[in-house]
Amino acid sequence: MILEIVADLGYLVLFINTLLFLKSFSSKGKAHKIFGIYLLCMFLIQISAKAMHFFKLNNLMLSHFYFIAQFILLSCFYLNLRMDAFQTKTIKVGFAFCLGVLGMQYLLDATAFLKFNLFEIFITSFLLIIYSTFYLYNLLNEKKEFYYINLGILIYLFGSTVIFLAGNLTTIYKLRFVFNIWILNAFLYLIYQLLILFEWRKNYSNQLKLKNG
Repeated sequence: MILEIVADLGYLVLFINTLLFLKSFSSKGKAHKIFGIYLLCMFLIQISAKAMHFFKLNNLMLSHFYFIAQFILLSCFYLNLRMDAFQTKTIKVGFAFCLGVLGMQYLLDATAFLKFNLFEIFITSFLLIIYSTFYLYNLLNEKKEFYYINLGILIYLFGSTVIFLAGNLTTIYKLRFVFNIWILNAFLYLIYQLLILFEWRKNYSNQLKLKNG
């Protein structure tokens, strides 16, 4: 019950964030638009997964769409932020390497698409954590644009990656422990979405009011 409540709250805030970012879609820069598309994709995948779960259908396949779409869109998001030449090259190389390795993995073993892929979770999340750390460093001497969003990405991806990897130990540890780590993951996701909402309220809500006024 607690897990479902926290998860549903996270989805609700995700829905609100998606509407807010899409509402100001046309008036903002490329990074803002990419992040709005990212939120929309994540919302559609989460709702699809929840609907499939409700009808007792296997929704494991959607996890691949979730992690790969998240990696592609957030990589593009960071490429459109202030990055130096080394950081930009690292993102581009990481992008090609990650998709190339995953593509080869699924090409050699199509059944992997029907399984929970811990390597996919690790490599996509690890690279995004690196990009997020790059941008956090850059913000030390620059305007704090997308600061709370970036902080949310860093906190959520670091925490969720550890949780997903720990979730693989379900056959070793007691069910109670496994249940608790999934509650923690749901809390991390809710915090992530609240930081996104705070970012929008702090940096975009007043601009939208002035425009509409």
